[in-house]
Amino acid sequence: MSYGQPPVVTPPINKNLPRILVCDDDQIFRKRLVRAFQARGYETIDAPTPGDAIELTKRFKPARAVLDLKMPGKSGIELIDDLTAIDPDLDIVILTGFGSIATAVEAVHRGALDYLTKPADADQILATFERDGELPPQVPDNQPTLARVEWEHIQRVLADCGNNISQAARKLGIHRRSLQRKLAKMPPFE
Repeated sequence: MSYGQPPVVTPPINKNLPRILVCDDDQIFRKRLVRAFQARGYETIDAPTPGDAIELTKRFKPARAVLDLKMPGKSGIELIDDLTAIDPDLDIVILTGFGSIATAVEAVHRGALDYLTKPADADQILATFERDGELPPQVPDNQPTLARVEWEHIQRVLADCGNNISQAARKLGIHRRSLQRKLAKMPPFE
């Protein structure tokens, strides 16, 4: 008799549903989204990097793609061009934690169906695909504060520098001690 967690049962893939590619460098969010699509019967391709997304698109020909805006190396907006060069009919939705009018307009201009802020769930994303561009993209109302954007930018640069504070301070153009003071503060909630 086992007292552990019950086994996770994944429903069978419905071959009539379009294949979905999910590309996001945030492993926890990406895996959660992949599982959510699979639970709804979608065959889902998991791409941790833009390079993987390009290769997997060539190999598996997904009909839909969900791309994170901010990723190391290549942004989701830049990735739109690469993926639509492979398949011009690919439907793309951009996800971001940093909502702005400029990036929303650029994403749609390059061919994305819509631009959603995180944490978007699988049902919101699927509804966006089903709309198929019938409604104009909505710019999110919940704009982050300047303090929150600064905090997240600092965290991204620090992560890109392997948590090397001196290197991150140089990239940010601030003194190392100033960066240490900013890191010692709690992140802003809004």
